[in-house]
Amino acid sequence: MARVTGIGGIFFRAADTAALNDWYRTHLGITQPDVAVWMQEAGPTVFSPFSATTDYFAADKQWMLNLRVEDLPGLIAQLQAAGIAVETRTDWDGDGTYGHFARIHDPEGTPIELWEPPAS
Repeated sequence: MARVTGIGGIFFRAADTAALNDWYRTHLGITQPDVAVWMQEAGPTVFSPFSATTDYFAADKQWMLNLRVEDLPGLIAQLQAAGIAVETRTDWDGDGTYGHFARIHDPEGTPIELWEPPAS
């Protein structure tokens, strides 16, 4: 049976593509050569449409990027040291069943959810 095996790319518009690529490389470690191919580690990917009326992310945004991370507290510290605002909420983590979450925005306002899945 033919099927989709994973996300092949995420494409979005940017006012300054070079600066935004540099920001993602510098602060999130998404390494990208000229063609912007990122060889990510294997792990879970959540694909989930949200209701048009969700308040989980800003109403003026059609989508939110969710990035799987390890050592979320360490990454939060790095981001804050670089002057990047990081938001956390206990209700996002709940009882930890789904892991731990934090939220940042890239320089063009794209919401980015940082997700550390629960230990297996």
